[in-house]
Amino acid sequence: MTSAATGGTGKPAPPAGPRKSVTGTRKTVAVGFLLPALVLLGALVVYPIGYSLYRSFFDQSGESFAAFDNYTELFTDDTILTAVKNNLIWVVVAPAVATALGLIFAVLTERVRWGTAFKLIVFMPMAISMLAAGIIFRLVYEQDPDRGVANAVWVGVHDTFAEASAFPKAHPGRDSALEPGGGGAFITKTPVKAGEPVVLPLVGVPPNQLPDNAEAAKPAQPEPGKVTGTAWQDFTRGGGGETNRIDPKEVGYPGIRIEAVKDGRVVESTRAGPDGTFTLSEKADGAQLRFPASNFREPYNGVDWLGPSLITPAIIGSYVWMWAGFAMVLIAAGLASVPRDLLEAARVDGANEWQVFRRITVPLLAPVLAVVLVTLMINVLKIFDLVFIIAPGSSQDDANVLALQLYRSSFGTDADLGVGSAIAVLLLLLVIPVMLLNIRRMRREARR
Repeated sequence: MTSAATGGTGKPAPPAGPRKSVTGTRKTVAVGFLLPALVLLGALVVYPIGYSLYRSFFDQSGESFAAFDNYTELFTDDTILTAVKNNLIWVVVAPAVATALGLIFAVLTERVRWGTAFKLIVFMPMAISMLAAGIIFRLVYEQDPDRGVANAVWVGVHDTFAEASAFPKAHPGRDSALEPGGGGAFITKTPVKAGEPVVLPLVGVPPNQLPDNAEAAKPAQPEPGKVTGTAWQDFTRGGGGETNRIDPKEVGYPGIRIEAVKDGRVVESTRAGPDGTFTLSEKADGAQLRFPASNFREPYNGVDWLGPSLITPAIIGSYVWMWAGFAMVLIAAGLASVPRDLLEAARVDGANEWQVFRRITVPLLAPVLAVVLVTLMINVLKIFDLVFIIAPGSSQDDANVLALQLYRSSFGTDADLGVGSAIAVLLLLLVIPVMLLNIRRMRREARR
């Protein structure tokens, strides 16, 4: 008769021993291996979170209980509200733009021979630290076009369509025949006469900023029935010379525009030659000569990228430069797993490339796009380095974000660890929903 202890199988029951986990590992062994990690997790994550939450309910000194006063300040202080607003802009704009660019790069480089090299170049900024990238873009966004790459390009494009002035600071000297003509122009005090050369001296242009084709100024020769004259720099380097007289070491203003004005109307205009001389026809007889304001327009110096209005978009641009490669690599990996027969079937059915991309490629890549988007959203909530390095002191308040404000409140002048801890808790609360969303998405993917 089979013993009941054997369960009716005729085999002896296994000896009782330590219980094992579902993986076959003894629980004491599993706990032993997990203990160091749990200790580190508690020391580096759980304890700081708990202490920050505790400290956020105390005042600046940490001795008096402040209840929710620190949290109230988060939504009443203008500087912190600016940081919250900028964080919202970062979360909405930066991940979306980086993901969109990554998708475009991944799709467009799929069919070209040099796609791998292009992907390598786009991904290379990921090897640069945020600190180094911040220093690079601080130089890129310099206001001076001779130093800032962004403004050098911008000014070059602008000057292609709008000619820059070569004499932005020129003006008449003392006892000159010229006087202000309104709007930045200069006009002769009295009408000119044909056959009598006119002298139009100007000063104020640094010698090293004169046009390269400027030559030694020459007195204009009288011509019957015509108005002639000279426009020149009435300044002798090293001193000497006479005012309102052309001296040997003085140079002309090549290309400067001269207009003949009668009764408020321009009847003729011309430009001076390399030696400053010019000639007008008989139409200018009895007119006043005018230097229009366009001669003295200040040079275009580009965009104030680091100013209050553009500082946040400028920093987001540097972030996208770094992280678009990360998005591209992940999306390209997902794109490689897309079934090609679906794409070819759509093309055979008459779909164009845009329809294939919008209706097949993007929906199939939706899980990958979600991973990239959520990862970048978590990343930008903690953005600090780029804002701290790129934004100058005058614009740092306008570019402020929560992570930077956390640093400033906790360790800056007149530090308040209570407010800093409250900001840290706020950041944690903002990150948790995104993390939960990511966990739900991963579980849903695992069940498929």
